[in-house]
Amino acid sequence: MFSIGDRVVYPMHGAGVIESYEEREILGKCQRYFVMRLPLGEMKVYIPESNVDNMGLRQIVPTSDVAKVIAVLRMKHPDEEGNWNRRYRANLDKLRTGCIMEVAQVVSNLMARERQKGLSTGEKRMLDTARQILISELILVENTSEALVQELIARECC
Repeated sequence: MFSIGDRVVYPMHGAGVIESYEEREILGKCQRYFVMRLPLGEMKVYIPESNVDNMGLRQIVPTSDVAKVIAVLRMKHPDEEGNWNRRYRANLDKLRTGCIMEVAQVVSNLMARERQKGLSTGEKRMLDTARQILISELILVENTSEALVQELIARECC
């Protein structure tokens, strides 16, 4: 289980720090929630303690994994032809895993495609989401600023 101060990743939302626990009554049912603060936008997310396993909440990766993330960003991924909807669903499935390597692959693929052919509106939104998820975790792993992580991604990607 998780404790106050743990740095965790919530798939599709990004990484943050568990600040506290709160009891909340919703629809007449009292539940205990983790209160997680996300570093980007200073947003707070309330995660039901009873649902943590189903949501894929996990600890952030160790610092040693940053080199692997950079390697994924540098990789030339095969161009995924086909309609954008199929690519979108495949990328969405990768983001839902919450795995930083999968998120880095989505960022790398979409940034490469954006440079070559451009992106649909949906893929542009997905790139922004994937980039924010990746940035939020790397900020906590490296204990650095958003600007430095954005620069790292721009420099290392494709």
